[in-house]
Amino acid sequence: MYSKHAKLLKNYRLCLREKRYYDAHEAIEELWFPRRFEKSDEIKLLKGFINAAVSFELIKRQRIKPSQKAWSTYIKYRPLLYKISSPFLNEYHSIARDIEYKKYKKVPI
Repeated sequence: MYSKHAKLLKNYRLCLREKRYYDAHEAIEELWFPRRFEKSDEIKLLKGFINAAVSFELIKRQRIKPSQKAWSTYIKYRPLLYKISSPFLNEYHSIARDIEYKKYKKVPI
């Protein structure tokens, strides 16, 4: 049985694949929002994932400058993948690979 956290991460990846970036953002925000004031690196990483989805949505809407700003937040928090200890760490690495494949392999957004 999947935990709520695992289900939302899985949904985030599905939404990214389906180019439903707003929905991807919403899936992770459900995890991040209640804990947004915590000083946890894992919570900051989730914020980075949210911003990656926001960046893709803004590109879709041809809003390149704001997209770059959102992307820079993802880049800021990405190194936390190597600092956190979490039962979801493998999934976080998979998410980061999905995000970066989409961004750097020029997959149509």
